[in-house]
Amino acid sequence: MLHLLILFFATFSAAFMATVPPGLLNMNAAKTSVEKGKADGIIFSLGVATVVVLQATIAVYISKFLYNNPQVIDVLLKIAVGVFAFFAVYFFVAAKKTKKKVKKKVKVSKKNSYFKGMLLGALNLLTIPYYSGLNIMWNASGWIKFKIWDILTFVLAAGAGTFTVLYMYTVYFNKLERKTNRFSKNSNYILSLLMLVLLAITLSRIFYR
Repeated sequence: MLHLLILFFATFSAAFMATVPPGLLNMNAAKTSVEKGKADGIIFSLGVATVVVLQATIAVYISKFLYNNPQVIDVLLKIAVGVFAFFAVYFFVAAKKTKKKVKKKVKVSKKNSYFKGMLLGALNLLTIPYYSGLNIMWNASGWIKFKIWDILTFVLAAGAGTFTVLYMYTVYFNKLERKTNRFSKNSNYILSLLMLVLLAITLSRIFYR
């Protein structure tokens, strides 16, 4: 039970931090809320979170397939190195390039807010490799096994972490709007540092195998 709580907290935190920097999903959630009401913004956010749960599930089974083939365990760790290295650079560059963005209006009808969220969530192609890398790392740390409760905890935490951030953008966008630039830059630096830490841990596991 304790390892499930640790798994949930770790995955929730990783999902939360990955969704914090202003981007396509959270800014659309905020705009939907401003233009169509908070209820629509929340419905949109639920659509995104649904897709994240599906993507995290795919990521788990990709990791499981690789893990069940002992001959590719080293490849598994090397994939994790590549994933974490990519995201470390990605978030660092994103922090350097952060600037005040011109607001764009997004038309979202109440009828299709949920499916709009699902569509935009599906367009975020970095989600699957991100959660694959996390799953590999958590598995190496002993926080997750390929059992039903572990998998459910992982994917639900990923969805919950994503939804929490989108909900905050939906409800508190007006208060956060003026701090968006600095908020984005700092959060990207934190994510870059987190990826470097995970990269270092994974490299140590490769060298000491």
